[in-house]
Order: sequence, then C-alpha cells, then structure tokens
Amino acid sequence: MKAPKRLQSLLEEGFIDSVVRQLMSGKEASVFVVRCGDETRCAKVYKDATQRSFRQAVDYTENRKVKNTRQARAMAKGTRFGKQATEAAWQSAEVDALYRLAAAGVRVPRPYNFHDGVLLMELVADAHGDAAPRLNDVEFTPEQARQHHDTLLREVVRMLGAGVVHGDLSEFNILLGHDGAADVPVIIDLPQAVDAAGNNHAQRMLLRDVGNLRDFFGRFAPELRQTHYGPEIWDLFQGGRLQVDSPLTGRFARKTGPVDLGGVLREIDDASAEEAARRLRMQTPR
Repeated sequence: MKAPKRLQSLLEEGFIDSVVRQLMSGKEASVFVVRCGDETRCAKVYKDATQRSFRQAVDYTENRKVKNTRQARAMAKGTRFGKQATEAAWQSAEVDALYRLAAAGVRVPRPYNFHDGVLLMELVADAHGDAAPRLNDVEFTPEQARQHHDTLLREVVRMLGAGVVHGDLSEFNILLGHDGAADVPVIIDLPQAVDAAGNNHAQRMLLRDVGNLRDFFGRFAPELRQTHYGPEIWDLFQGGRLQVDSPLTGRFARKTGPVDLGGVLREIDDASAEEAARRLRMQTPR
C-alpha cells in the first residue's frame, strides 16, 4: 500500500522498508503493519490529542517531568508551544514505559524506535503469524479464563515493581499472542501509564485496572467476580511487601474510617467515563 505521510520519514531514514497494511485506527493512534528487512513489525502513528478530556489529561500527566524549563512553563500556561510539548510528553510516556517494562520482564511489545511521532515496535502475532486478537475478540473456557487472569495479575504486580501503573488496562488493550506452544496475554497501549509512587491517582487507576480484569474474566469464570485482588495488591505495595511471587488470595478486609465523599463521586465519574470509552472502543474497527 502507499505509505501514509507520517511514515515517509521512516522510509527515507531506512527504519522501515515498506508498509504492508493498516492494522487499526483509534482515537489516539493508527497502527500499520510494516516490513523491516526480513521482519514484520508494526508502526504506531500518534494522532493529535484534541479529543481527550482535560480532567483525564490531568489525572494521567500529574507529576510527569520535563527537563526543559521553557517547555515546563509553556505546558503550564497552555500556549501553542506548550500544547505541542504536552503532546510530545504524552507520546514519549508510552515509549519510556515500554522500555522500562520490557526491561522488567513484563509482556509488552518490544520497542525498536521512536521517530517523528511514530513508535516502531514488535508485531504481536498469533500461532499462525497473523496479528494477535484482542482479548475482547476471544472466547475462553473457565480454566483458560482463570489461567490468563492469574497471568495478568502477575504482570500487574511486575509492572508495580517497575514503578508503573497502566492506567487503562482492559480486554481492549491486551492481545492474546503466541509464545512457543502456548497463548500468552501481551499488554499494549501505554501512553496513559503513570508513576505508581508519584501520581496521586495511581491507587485508583490500579484498582480500576484490576477490576477490569476481574469483570472481563468473570464472564467465563464467575467465581472471579467475588475476588478483591486490587486492594490486596495495593496494600502490599504500599507496605513495601509486594514481590513478583507474593502469594495473593483475592480476599481483602477493608479498613473502616471516615467516608471520602469526594473520592466516591470521582469513582462514579470515572466509572461513567470508562463505560463511555469502552462503548466507543467496541465501535472502533481494528
């Protein structure tokens, strides 16, 4: 196919040899299958973030640092240059998170390069070598659901160990890839990843991520709906007791205390926004 304008520079620089086809198009980016020598990879071409809500942007970008003080001032003022810098920081957040998580052993696509707003990375494939499906497009037996749920909980724990919370983890941004003789979940879409220790919203996002996993796999293994792994994982993390192999029970006794009404209302707003985003993703073709 004819290479999109945003991929021309990668062709000219020799990062890719050809564009095979478009894999998907979403609100934040379009993804293309590309050839690099003998390998097939994918190129994620970011779009302008004009459709993101301000509140969500604040939640996700809180405490993200930029080294350039001029950029930081412009971002704070919301100038045209500042908006460009904010978008660049949003894009580089995914790149940084991918490298960080890959080094920590988390199952994410291997990143190769980031150039001119395009992220070149591994193409996650199924057993036939085709682009792997999203979890949302797959049916599971109860045993498979329990197995993948457990695997992904360990990935969440491993991510926390690397200081990262995904922030938008669900069946829509996890692929079912193939490794050796088994299907394995691979976590994708990380531009909204946050610092687990430096973001005031990290706990809420972690609980939502784990809750999304519980709700999805609970469709196939109903007993998972009664589990409370999120609070258990966060409690261990906060106490400095969380390890990759920490035993998890799915049971957690909530501490009693004054009700945070503002927090409850934020949770309701976030749940509504998440449901709206979920419906939008379901309508977006891959």
